[in-house]
Amino acid sequence: MGRTLQNTMINLGLQNACDEAVYQLGLDMEELEEIEEDAGLGNGGLGRLAACFLDSMATLGLAAYGYGIRYEYGIFNQKIRDGWQVEEADDWLRHGNPWEKARPEYMLPVHFYGRVEHSASGAKWIDTQVVLALPYDTPVPGYMNNTVNTMRLWSARAPNDFNLRDFNVGDYIQAVLDRNLAENISRVLYPNDNFFEGKELRLKQEYFVVAATLQDIIRRFKASKFGSTDSVRTVFDSFPDQVAIQLNDTHPAMAIPELMRIFVDIEKLPWDKAWDITKRTFAYTNHTVLPEALERWPVNLVEKLLPRHLQIIYEINQRHLDHIAFLFPNDVDRLRRMSLIEEGDTKRINMAHLCIVGSHAVNGVAKIHSEIVKTQVFEDFAALEPEKFQNKTNGITPRRWLLLCNPGLAELIAEKIGEDYVRDLSQLTKLHEFVDDDLFIREVAKVKQENKVKFALYLEKEYKVKINPSSMFDVHVKRIHEYKRQLMNCLHIITMYNRIRRDPAKLFVPRTVIIGGKAAPGYHMAKMIIKLINAVAQVVNNDPMVGSKLKVIFLENYRVSLAEKVIPATDLSEQISTAGTEASGTGNMKFMLNGALTIGTMDGANVEMAEEAGEENLFIFGMRVEDVTELDRKGYNAQLYYDRLPELKQAVDQIKSGFFSPKDPNLFNDVVNMLFHHDRFKVFADYEAYVKCQEKVSELYLNSKAWTKMVIRNIAAAGKFSSDRTIKEYARDIWHVEPSDLKIPPPNEPRDAGQDKTPNGTAA
Repeated sequence: MGRTLQNTMINLGLQNACDEAVYQLGLDMEELEEIEEDAGLGNGGLGRLAACFLDSMATLGLAAYGYGIRYEYGIFNQKIRDGWQVEEADDWLRHGNPWEKARPEYMLPVHFYGRVEHSASGAKWIDTQVVLALPYDTPVPGYMNNTVNTMRLWSARAPNDFNLRDFNVGDYIQAVLDRNLAENISRVLYPNDNFFEGKELRLKQEYFVVAATLQDIIRRFKASKFGSTDSVRTVFDSFPDQVAIQLNDTHPAMAIPELMRIFVDIEKLPWDKAWDITKRTFAYTNHTVLPEALERWPVNLVEKLLPRHLQIIYEINQRHLDHIAFLFPNDVDRLRRMSLIEEGDTKRINMAHLCIVGSHAVNGVAKIHSEIVKTQVFEDFAALEPEKFQNKTNGITPRRWLLLCNPGLAELIAEKIGEDYVRDLSQLTKLHEFVDDDLFIREVAKVKQENKVKFALYLEKEYKVKINPSSMFDVHVKRIHEYKRQLMNCLHIITMYNRIRRDPAKLFVPRTVIIGGKAAPGYHMAKMIIKLINAVAQVVNNDPMVGSKLKVIFLENYRVSLAEKVIPATDLSEQISTAGTEASGTGNMKFMLNGALTIGTMDGANVEMAEEAGEENLFIFGMRVEDVTELDRKGYNAQLYYDRLPELKQAVDQIKSGFFSPKDPNLFNDVVNMLFHHDRFKVFADYEAYVKCQEKVSELYLNSKAWTKMVIRNIAAAGKFSSDRTIKEYARDIWHVEPSDLKIPPPNEPRDAGQDKTPNGTAA
């Protein structure tokens, strides 16, 4: 979520009043804002997307709730020591959190372990361990519409009789100390992005948030006029018309068997009725196609922790496979492929399959990704129910990612086209009229220059590094992952360095290359990549032959509040994943909206950015998905590129020989070995096209006016990438609710009696 203070002031229309009031107290608002800790309760794009969605849902007047876990420790703080990443605990609640309100009156029990007893009256889950879920509510204000929604985060608490109701009379002290075991559930965020780690505590977290949330939703449903019993209809008939639940990836997939358990075991609905309601309630968003990221929980772990849920999953699977066998008699391989249970050394539950079978809608997060989901990853399921599969291209909130982080640019745009674009970003197309307006061109360039100077000052103050604000700011910030190819950027840096040294007199467009992002603590290769970048920076930044022509900065502890500083200062945005691996990306959109140009592959939302702005207004290079597929078919041979490209050979040889690690020449052996022998993401295959494309970038940067005109064309084409547009599509196509742009009256004005009736009754 990042910080809340400035976002709240902007959405409430109070920023200028607060700035002025604080100034009159002799304080500086910006200094105050810097004191607030980031709420870093997610890993990368998926978590930030949820935050943007909450802002848009409130702004569109949807009756929507965001549910999650109130981690005591969020994503780790990253320190760089001697070029290596070191993790520190993110004790973000140390000084308290003024934005949250604990709601003990809504505390709910969550059950684990135990066993299942079957009788004539149905199944009973008994002898369980209970953990209490204590909700904390954080307000989510819409933009200037007097709507405030709720984000409800659950914290784990041990019941007061924990470990004391058993025969445990003896050790009272130990029993109280053991309360920590239950409360560890909400202690810490697992720091993996795009990687599945099948740990018991993680499964506990996933079920914890799901069980508490579903009880909360059903309590709210029953308390509403819709849930009241009438003599004809079952109480829950209207449930899917009143409730929509969106599964953000497979992490909350246990919600599907949990809702079935509530309906069948507790509410005593017949299975078919319960299943119909469940399917119509859930929809599933897929966020990645990387096989290592797909959740596949061992059956024996689920059996121990959630025995009743395993039985329900087996029943769901049996009925699902019976249906497939009926449609495709004797096709055993299809049954194996489509089963929720994967056979093997350890039987596993494929959570994505569970989500597809248990949902009425499945979507990817960019056109190209949704196509891959349909035709490759889940092709058997899409063949069966093509109408179930949709696309919803991601977006970003223009409140945080323009108004808040780039007030200079936001104001400049408002002067030209009015202020309405903040709520309707498609209005940015009006900027096309000003693409040849010399004054506007100069003003856009001036705002960018001011942002660069400000960021350079910040870098100097915080990290004691001096950079040249007139150099091109070439920025690559995102989680560190092989598929995102920070290594390819690194090879380009080394290539530029070698060119400067080879011909120091030759004209070179000065660059400051800024790379930032966190590596999962257990991801060895990602940590080696960080060390390599820092080792290269060490050499480049201290070579007198290079001077101020090329500087390399590794940005420590990349997070939302740092993104808000670096993105507005960026000239060139690096979006260089191997085609077919980045589901969407959202950083790409933030840079586009803030006046950076993009160098990127035809991957994720880059494809749609090129479609909106015109491919000639982005620096697109490298293999397309088809080329990658073809190269896989032929077999990728890295050696070929190394032998054919002298500059690539030189760069790789320098890494290999210890040129960047003289004290330990073998330091980067693992990296080099990976690049030659098991590089799934084909860095060498795109190197030549990347370097050539970067030459075109430098050439255009020399012509400030032509560069800025291209920037304006990009900003004018960024309207599609508002999360407001994304949420309107979810609301229309999946949740079946109507967004309202009605501004509800403020609390100090009397409301009409008629105003109480909500036009969109469904809560998402």
